[in-house]
Amino acid sequence: MASNTPVALITGAGKRVGAALARAFHQDGFNLVIHCLHSRAEADALAEELNQHRPDSARVLQADLNDLSQVATLAQQTLAQWHRLDLLINNASRFYPTPVGDIDQAAWHDLVGSNMMAPLLLSQALAPTLAEHKGSIINMVDVHARSPLKGHTLYCMAKAALEMMTKSLALELAPRVRVNAIAPGAILWPAQGENESGQQAVLAQVPLGRLGELDEISNTARFLTHHATYLTGQVIAVDGGRSLAPLQGA
Repeated sequence: MASNTPVALITGAGKRVGAALARAFHQDGFNLVIHCLHSRAEADALAEELNQHRPDSARVLQADLNDLSQVATLAQQTLAQWHRLDLLINNASRFYPTPVGDIDQAAWHDLVGSNMMAPLLLSQALAPTLAEHKGSIINMVDVHARSPLKGHTLYCMAKAALEMMTKSLALELAPRVRVNAIAPGAILWPAQGENESGQQAVLAQVPLGRLGELDEISNTARFLTHHATYLTGQVIAVDGGRSLAPLQGA
């Protein structure tokens, strides 16, 4: 039997932006399905933290989003938790350079799989239950979906495809499911790190002159979910104005 409590699935929610989104929507009263791959320890710790605030309100599912069968299983297991879904946030993403000359099948499979294929197939699999509950989908794209980042052709291509997917699914799933996207700018430095001169070069391109905060992403997702009920097919750049000028560097 379906619960009356709204449920959100957030992919890549063990840490960083995904964990911030999980905490925000849990605070808003959602039950959380926390997806992870390599960050199982962090995801389990996050679920324990949330369950201490509200018992049995967060569960962890582990899946490789590059594996078609595991994507299908993730959708099935998500519905098995509370028998409903109100919000899907496609946040999981792989990011690393693929200079021309080094692009191979493994990189294609990894970057296209995590950034484009899995969001599409999860959205397709979960669309019926989202429609039943007049839910929504939020895709995490990137400012580099529109302005390319040198040396990252595959990543930029995949994020550009995810942006178009957002608009296309908004048409296909209307009127019962809204589909929007958030394009973060400089919110967190890449996990592999960025030297100080590189950081300063990026911040020099941000009109607001600072790194963004995690809650600026989660508050935008909350806006799209709770308040922007007449918005669909839109991409909101949360980038301090960086996309107003051509992007350079990382």
